[in-house]
Amino acid sequence: MKTSPLALLLAITAGVAHPAFAGPALDAAQAHIAAVGAGERAVIVRDYSDDARLTWVGGPLDGTYTGPAAIGAVWDKFGAAAGPARVTVMGIDETANPKGATVVATVRFDGKTQVKVRYVLTYRDGKLVNETWQVDPKPAAN
Repeated sequence: MKTSPLALLLAITAGVAHPAFAGPALDAAQAHIAAVGAGERAVIVRDYSDDARLTWVGGPLDGTYTGPAAIGAVWDKFGAAAGPARVTVMGIDETANPKGATVVATVRFDGKTQVKVRYVLTYRDGKLVNETWQVDPKPAAN
């Protein structure tokens, strides 16, 4: 049975048919989050553009960090404090257009301590350009 373009459009916008495809930013974000949990600094840092910015909101690392070296130092501190952590992604969503993509995730890291965060990662040209790590003691799934 052939579906007309109009019927397909109506089904998609009504939520009846909603094919899920992971985009490259979603895949990159999931790998990045896993590397943070594992404390794999080299893997974490290679994702960033030269002028990337990390904004950490809440907790002892609260602040804004620019560039892979400064951001890598923050992840070193996090890794030392949290230790290797089991990562649970409680919700994740990607939005993309030709200029870039943003991934929003609710994540829990269980290591030496439990850290719950709202994570926003923005990619342009395949590189991580902006990252917000919001400590969120009571996260809701996306």
